[in-house]
Amino acid sequence: MQTLAAAGVRHVFALSGNHVMPVFDASLDAGLDLIHVRHEAAAVHMADAWARLTGEVGVALVTGGPGHANAVSALYTALEAESPVVLLSGHAALGELGKGAFQEMRQAELAAPVTKASWTAQSAGRLGEDLALALREARSGRPGPMHLSLPQDVLEAFVEVGIPQFSAVESRRVAFPEELLKAQRPLVIAGPAMMRIADVQRLEAASGVPVIGMESPRGVNDPALGKLGEVFSRADAVLLLGKRLDFTLKFGKVFSDGCRVLHADAVPEAPEEGQENPWLEDVRSALAYRPPEWKDIEGSLHPVAVCHVVQKILQAPDATLVCDGGEFGQWAQACLHAPRRVINGPAGSIGSALPFAAAAKLAFPHAPVVAMLGDGTFGFHLSEIDTAVRYGLHYIAVIGNDACWNAEYQIQLRAYGKERARGLDLLPTRYGAAAAALGGYGEDVLVFEELEAALGKCIGEKRPACVNVMIERHAAPKYP
Repeated sequence: MQTLAAAGVRHVFALSGNHVMPVFDASLDAGLDLIHVRHEAAAVHMADAWARLTGEVGVALVTGGPGHANAVSALYTALEAESPVVLLSGHAALGELGKGAFQEMRQAELAAPVTKASWTAQSAGRLGEDLALALREARSGRPGPMHLSLPQDVLEAFVEVGIPQFSAVESRRVAFPEELLKAQRPLVIAGPAMMRIADVQRLEAASGVPVIGMESPRGVNDPALGKLGEVFSRADAVLLLGKRLDFTLKFGKVFSDGCRVLHADAVPEAPEEGQENPWLEDVRSALAYRPPEWKDIEGSLHPVAVCHVVQKILQAPDATLVCDGGEFGQWAQACLHAPRRVINGPAGSIGSALPFAAAAKLAFPHAPVVAMLGDGTFGFHLSEIDTAVRYGLHYIAVIGNDACWNAEYQIQLRAYGKERARGLDLLPTRYGAAAAALGGYGEDVLVFEELEAALGKCIGEKRPACVNVMIERHAAPKYP
């Protein structure tokens, strides 16, 4: 805990358990703030959102065995989002391994596929160095999660040891590719981690080359990026900047046969003088495209009409938008914009929105935070409203409730037909009342006329607020 404090860690997102109680106790002397959650996956999701929004390493602490197993699933979301997270897990004592120790599990092996590196500490004397390595590697190169298991006998040992020193991780630099400056229709496609680097965000203005960030599992069909497919098919040179040529790009099939594809994992130096190219305006126009008929969708609980009302809250200059997966999440990503945004990411997982929103409010306590999620998604971490209540994290969660796992229902309709669309119904539950029962503020909206007033009541609240909106059931947006 002294090592974490020395590294500048401000919060540890944690869930208690037998193996990690020595660490809980040590946090008192180290002056570290423990944010105690209700499910281990939520601890990792909060660490993930904290890392993406602040640029700091997010640290999660859970107990061993089943606690560790619960946390591991959330590491995949952080891995695909290239988020610098460190998961610390309690572990059976080294001296008891192979003897039927309490909650003994091959934890490092379990976490290895969803981390950059995963190992078990072997000595108390090296514990600080192990942790320093995990913190450093989480941010080095292409960022991502690290895992370190903490055996109970290692935690309970007494040692005299210094605290490791930390140095800043610097981004590598490469020359801006001449092929892009010479091309007529060049593109830079940035991966999730690169999108969060300020110099990459300024690269388009400096170079005149369009820079497109991709972080959605829907890839070229991401509704937040308008007519993206049309842009890709016309490009003649593309730089994949910290971006894999993966399923989101249809493994390269989105580009024309004559398009030259370049790769870089370091930030390009912006050229001294950018080029003026009408292509840039074409790209920006294509990405901004939304069907004109959306402007006329008002007075109903269509997802677009709901988003029109929610957007008023996000007009604040420091607002944060959180979007989960699923169909309602896609509508939100297409219709809403805010100065800061965090979404489920390329992993395509659902359920992270409430932990994400809590972490966003912790990072920016005086800024509006709005989470958009469906009713299926809401069920994953409903209990985290309790966490937000305990820590005074007053975000607004807007639940698009169509009483259905709608993303999968739409797959059934397309692939098997309406007669075989079965097994995906949910109850039209009053989730606003459920949030209120957990100590939050809750509203259940049944007609459009109630929506704006319900959201208005949430703004002045000092506790998490949930507005459960019984929306019309629609497939996620697709553009011609």
